[in-house]
Amino acid sequence: TTVMKKKNPITWVPTAYFAMGLPMIMLTLVASVFFEDLGIPKSQHTFWTGWIILPWSLKPIISIIMELFGTKRQYIFITELISAVAFGAIVFSLPLPNFFTMVLVFMGIIALSGSTHDIALDGMYMEQLDVATQSAYSGWQGAFYNIAKVLANGGLIFLAGWLVTEQGFSQVASWQVVMSICAAIFGIVGVYHFYMLPRDVKPKTTGDFSEKMNELGSIIVDFFRKKHIWYYLIFIFLYRFAEGFVMKIFPLFLKGKVAEGGLELSNEQVGFIYGTAGVIAFITGSILAGHYVSKVGLKKSLFILVCAYNIQFIVYLLLAYFQPTHLTTIALGVIGENFGYGFGAVGLTLFIMQQVAPGKNQMTHNAFGNSLAMLSLALSGMASGALSESLGYLGFFLLAIVLIIPSITLAWYVPFSHKSHTEV
Repeated sequence: TTVMKKKNPITWVPTAYFAMGLPMIMLTLVASVFFEDLGIPKSQHTFWTGWIILPWSLKPIISIIMELFGTKRQYIFITELISAVAFGAIVFSLPLPNFFTMVLVFMGIIALSGSTHDIALDGMYMEQLDVATQSAYSGWQGAFYNIAKVLANGGLIFLAGWLVTEQGFSQVASWQVVMSICAAIFGIVGVYHFYMLPRDVKPKTTGDFSEKMNELGSIIVDFFRKKHIWYYLIFIFLYRFAEGFVMKIFPLFLKGKVAEGGLELSNEQVGFIYGTAGVIAFITGSILAGHYVSKVGLKKSLFILVCAYNIQFIVYLLLAYFQPTHLTTIALGVIGENFGYGFGAVGLTLFIMQQVAPGKNQMTHNAFGNSLAMLSLALSGMASGALSESLGYLGFFLLAIVLIIPSITLAWYVPFSHKSHTEV
């Protein structure tokens, strides 16, 4: 047997996590602004984009099918190329009369391909890196995932607005340019990864699909036998619940008319604030949190991480209450919430990897944990459009504050089954 030369993680971890972040951000955050600009009612598009992100909650089932065919490396670059084609298809469907339905179908394909990509990438990350390296690179993971967020939620939204106001493009044409850029990015990244990803071997699998489903049964039973598992599941479900609730509404609040409780910013201003100030703060928060956790361990840091994560909701409430008109004030709020958000988001990822996943079915159990977090985002997001319409922005963000109390309370008491690397 030939010993494989290990590739330096820096050559593939950043680009791969960037490609993991982009579809997620496009389908959850950017889609809100995109559909709003194209005249789709809020309650309608938030509901359907909630459905679209469900493939991220089906990871356990998808991961079983994936174990039957192919290697993780193949899944990663092939799904990137599929996403490139689907974004290209969106470009051509925008001018058509029934574009909403068609775009939802292509977004569904991007979501399926994106969730498959996530499973393969997290699997490769855990397979190729030891625990210490995993913690060290968790900041890089988060940072590049969020550079995708900056690009999409900042740069692309800015571009969509600028093309309309400065270049006289129609809304449809400006969003066609944005979707073409996404298609190009996935094409380039897919080809890059074809050459740069570490080569892995197909896992030795025995048995067909029905045997695999039986195996899944026993993996699920094994999962629910874990110590403190119900506590962990409730904690994971609640960690991002309020975020799913406000995630699609916050950009609409920034753009909303002052008379309706919004801040009346343009696409360019929304993109600029998110894309510069917000993203720098986010990345700083992520990287600092990675170092902080690798120093003190997850057990000592979890409560702080959860509190930092929830700063965002207090900022939203203050912005809705005071409705500041100065761009600087709004930007400072966004900097604060993004720093806390970046700092705290690491907590959930590492909690699932280190407390829920360990054991013989690590990859699948890690997928179970992440699926549950995504399910909570999807479910709370589906209701968000209708609720924000009926409560108004202020009442809506007040409700979000109530929703964060349980996760903060649970974080204080959460029992640990596995020692952190700092305690070992």
